[in-house]
Order: sequence, then structure tokens, then C-alpha cells
Amino acid sequence: MEKTKGINFFEKYLTIWVLLCMAAGILIGKFLPGIPKFLQKFEYAHTSIPIAILIWVMIYPMMMKVDFKSILNVRKNPQGLLVSTGTSWLIKPFLMFGLATFFFYVVFKNLISAELAKDYVTGAVLLGAAPCTAMVFVWSSLTMGDPAHTLVQVAINDLLIIFLFVPIVSLLLGLSNVFVPWDVLFFSIGMFVAVPMVAGIFTRWLVIKKKGKDFFQDKFLPKFDGITTIGLLLTLILIFTFQGDAILGSPLHVGLIAVPLILQNVITALFAYLMCKWLKQPHNIAAPAALIGASDFFELSVAVAITLFGATSPVVLVTVVGVLTEVPVMLMLVKFVNKTKHWFPNKNKQDVQQEMS
Repeated sequence: MEKTKGINFFEKYLTIWVLLCMAAGILIGKFLPGIPKFLQKFEYAHTSIPIAILIWVMIYPMMMKVDFKSILNVRKNPQGLLVSTGTSWLIKPFLMFGLATFFFYVVFKNLISAELAKDYVTGAVLLGAAPCTAMVFVWSSLTMGDPAHTLVQVAINDLLIIFLFVPIVSLLLGLSNVFVPWDVLFFSIGMFVAVPMVAGIFTRWLVIKKKGKDFFQDKFLPKFDGITTIGLLLTLILIFTFQGDAILGSPLHVGLIAVPLILQNVITALFAYLMCKWLKQPHNIAAPAALIGASDFFELSVAVAITLFGATSPVVLVTVVGVLTEVPVMLMLVKFVNKTKHWFPNKNKQDVQQEMS
């Protein structure tokens, strides 16, 4: 586990790739300004078409991995699922809003303007309201988490995003006097969640029907390994071509933005982890519950931020910093979870099922 078994080369060093993409994007924006000006011509409904295509490239392979039939297994461990679902939707978004408001309006008030604070809170809300649905498979495997629990939770979150993301974002942004039209939010969810979800479900069904589940799992899905990460990195290069001036003008702001984002990851993970301990859940349930609750669906957050505010907005910068910080923070949490396995009862899956029956 210490050697990060199960995490591929790109994922393991994602923070380094993000930094390189940041540098590449900034250099392109500074020395080849014609490129971002050209890309701005390709927009529809305030959405950059090249970025939208790359985001579909990121999200579509994720959706193929999720077996939505697994939701039928929700009764097998209701307490663990209640903890992770409750943390993702009842704790995480509001904690992120509170931390961002406190730091950007109070702690850092002498370092950033009130208008910029509002933008940074908005970006943090978009991150906090979208629980991760892809990298959690990696985090769960690194902690020997129950794969069935992880799969069920990811499937549940994918469906809940469609119904809960818009009202939660609207509520929290309204508290910051940022009002966004629901139709634009629903358009973003439809385009970046519903469409790739339907495409993923159909692809999964078609390939399994024609070739069988073993072929799908062992040969078809591996073909998409790395595509999500490559799509993400290319998206970041495009974003940083627009964000370069803001970063070069205020490099300190990247560090300021990272503070509440990292605290949210850590506090949320500890809350879910300790709740599972209190409920006497086994470690292989507590580990993915904590890591699912802590991580963010930053691909969706980036997409929605661009759709609502444009690629040059400080709101987008916050969501991108979320990409920068998440991998090292989550690997730190994985290490902590593995070192505290002795906190939990030594139960295997059969023991848990027998207690529930």
C-alpha cells in the first residue's frame, strides 16, 4: 500500500503534471496570445466547445466503470452508505462554504478584495457541492476498501448529483449574493453528467451484451486508462492560457485558495472516518466512506465554472487549484487511514453480512 499499488503513473504524479500544465498554459497565453483569442471564437451557450469536448473525454470513461445495478445492494451495509452519503451531501458542501467564507472574508481580508473573495467562495462552493465519482476507486483500492461499497456509493453519488447539485449550489451562492440561473446550472449538469452517464451506461450494456463482462472489465475498459487524465491535463493547459495573467499577477492567491480546500478535505474525511468508528463499522467500509466524502468531482466543478463564468474568471482558478491540491492531500489521507486500521474491529465482509441478516 505504501508503494501506491493500484494508482497509475499519471495519477500518482498528477500534481506535477498539473504544475507543468499550468506553466505551459501560462507561457502559451503570454507568448502566443493568438491561441486563446482563437479558442474564444468556439463558444456555445457561454461554453467553450474545445473545453467541453475534453471534459466529455474525462467523464465518459468514468461513467462506463459504474454499474448502476449495484444500487440494488444498498441494503447490504446501510450504515456505511448513510455515513458516506450524508457526509457528501449534508456536511461537505456546507463545510466548504463556511471555511471559504471565513478565510476569504475574514482571515485573508487584507490580502484580497471583497469582490475577489466572492469569486473565490463561489469556486469553493462548486467544488464542495460535487463529491468525487472517479478517483475514489483508486483511493479505496489503496486502503483495501470494500469494492462493493465503493461501487454502490459512486453509483448513488452519480445519480444524486443530477438532483442535488443545482439546489445546493443555488442555496449556498445565494447566501453569498451570487445568483445564477437554474437553467444554466441544469444545462451544465445535463451536458457534463447526464449525457456522459447515459453514453457510459449504453456502452457498458452494449459491450457486455456482445462480448461478455470479462471482456468489458479486462480488455475494453483498460483501453481507456489514461484517457481521462490526458483529457484533464489538456483542459488545464487551455484553462491556464486564460488564467495566466491572474496567476502571474497574484501568485500568492494560489496558496491562499488552497488553505480552505485542503482543510475541507481533511475535516470531511476525519468526520466520516470517526463516525464509522463510532458505529463500529469495519475498516474496509470506514476507509472508502471517509475518502469518498473528502474528495471532489473537480472535473464537473471546472466545467460548471467555465460555463457560468467563463474561462478567465477567478471562479475557475479555484476549481483548478482543487485539482492541484487533491491528489497529494488524498494520498496523505490514505496513508493515515492505513496506519490507523487497528482502530477498527477486525471483521471481514462475511461477518458484517451475518450481523446484518
